[in-house]
Amino acid sequence: MASQDYDNSIAITRDIHWVGFFDEEASLHCNPYLIIDESEAVLIDPGSIPHFSIVMRKVIDLINPEDISLIIASHQDPDVAGNLAVVEDVIGRADLKVAAHSNTIRLIRHYGIRSECFAVDHNEFEYTLKSGRKLTFVPTPYLHAPGAVATYDRKTRSLFTSDLFGAISKEWSLFARGDFFTSMAAFHQLYMPSGAVLAGCMERLAMMEIDRILPQHGSILEGGDVETAIRKLKELPCGVDLSRAQGR
Repeated sequence: MASQDYDNSIAITRDIHWVGFFDEEASLHCNPYLIIDESEAVLIDPGSIPHFSIVMRKVIDLINPEDISLIIASHQDPDVAGNLAVVEDVIGRADLKVAAHSNTIRLIRHYGIRSECFAVDHNEFEYTLKSGRKLTFVPTPYLHAPGAVATYDRKTRSLFTSDLFGAISKEWSLFARGDFFTSMAAFHQLYMPSGAVLAGCMERLAMMEIDRILPQHGSILEGGDVETAIRKLKELPCGVDLSRAQGR
């Protein structure tokens, strides 16, 4: 695969774009995504305050920020949602919504957001755009936050998974290549609570039609890598499993 120009946005599909920041010195890379759907757009996990200027510049290269009608916060961590209030100001529309689980909403309010919050668990875990395009929110509780959700775009069969399927490594690429699972396993063993919780989630995801997985950290998975990652994570000990094994 040709090398990617990480200084600019990268098209994943015709209407899904990576607008993240490649920090060559870091081992944890953050991947905000933008879905452009006719006259409106959706920004997924916009990121942190330090990354704000880079993320927003890439968004502005693609669209007028006022076209963003929905921001999705998969959970409350500052690397995922820390810049929400600043992003709100740039978008500048009164009808902007922030979609998240209610367990997440009560925490992200502390970032100073003013927009209407769309509690996915109070709205049948679904959001319909003006075009009729549906986004389905998949609960992934305790992986690694109580209100964590993934977002499934039915049109492209793309699953935006936030921390799930993430990875930690300085040898980063936007699209998975080679032995991608080693760095993925390391991340999950650091941040996920237990193999049992992880396995249960993987069993549910294995039943879905997924063409690609777009994590907030790590690399995008496509094709056979999707099935491989689900199968291997289902068997991965992590969190308390490792603590028990070490006698802690």
